[in-house]
Formats: sequence, structure tokens, C-alpha cells
Amino acid sequence: MPEYRFYTKGKKRVVLESAATDEASALRTQGYWPQPEVIAASNRAAAMARFSDIRRENRLDQHHFLAGAGAMPWIGVLTAICAFLLRRKQR
Repeated sequence: MPEYRFYTKGKKRVVLESAATDEASALRTQGYWPQPEVIAASNRAAAMARFSDIRRENRLDQHHFLAGAGAMPWIGVLTAICAFLLRRKQR
């Protein structure tokens, strides 16, 4: 199976085989940025589908992390309030 590399410019994505170095350098001169993902797939369409899946998973992971990170301070505040009220009640 050939390996594919991806290049992006804004919302445009281009997929090339790793062996296509001339086309890759032409894309770089046009302002396309190489992406770190290298995917082995049977054809370009399968490689692009896998690339989209990887990007979607990364966005979901980032969203879930930020959602958890946003909730943690509130949990800390509520725990501190509960501890304060319990200590006050015991006196």
C-alpha cells in the first residue's frame, strides 16, 4: 500500500503519494503547508477519508478535554464551599 501525505492551504486539502517529491515542492511554493500525518491506504480517496477521521477525532478530543477542564474549577469551588459549611456546622 502506498503512503500518502497531506498539504493544506486554508480549507483546501491536497493528498499526494510520499514518492511525489516534485509535486510536493510545487505545492509548498504555492503556499500549501505539509501536515504531519502520513497514511498508508489503497487509494487517495481512502487516504483522504482516514485523514478526515483523524482530524475529527482530534477536534473531539480537544473539545472533551476543554469541557472537563472548564468543569474542574467549579467542582473545586463547590467542594470548598461544602467543606466550609460542614466545618461551620460542627462548631
